[in-house]
Amino acid sequence: MKMLFKTKNQVVPLIARLGLGIVMFPHGAQKMLGWFGGYGFTGTMGYFTDTVGLPALIAFLVIFCEFFGSIGLITGLLTRLSAVGIACVMLGAALMVHLPNGFFMNWSGQQAGEGFEYHLLALTLCVIAFIKGGGLFSLDRMIAGRE
Repeated sequence: MKMLFKTKNQVVPLIARLGLGIVMFPHGAQKMLGWFGGYGFTGTMGYFTDTVGLPALIAFLVIFCEFFGSIGLITGLLTRLSAVGIACVMLGAALMVHLPNGFFMNWSGQQAGEGFEYHLLALTLCVIAFIKGGGLFSLDRMIAGRE
């Protein structure tokens, strides 16, 4: 349990977790709350289960991990667990949806869809967060310091 919270007051994990958390939060909020033009929990569950064909449990976990994982990264609470959840979502999205579209994002609108470069960057930040923990100004550090 101690390893879950253990981290050092370093700036690199702070930058990695904040960057990823801030980028992921709007995506999670779209799916969970319907913010930023999203469909909310019910609409996203319907899309994932009916259109994408995900089992309901997996669809729920995707929404849960994106929303609460991003909050965990921003606050530095359960950083490693949050990173693993988001990494699973990014890996699944890259392999199931984006891999056939190639590497690059669809900047020019010429591809059938988005490539997987964004997901690779997110996975890289997840690895940093998993290895280093929350770092400077994290709730993990505050919790670990009390043990």
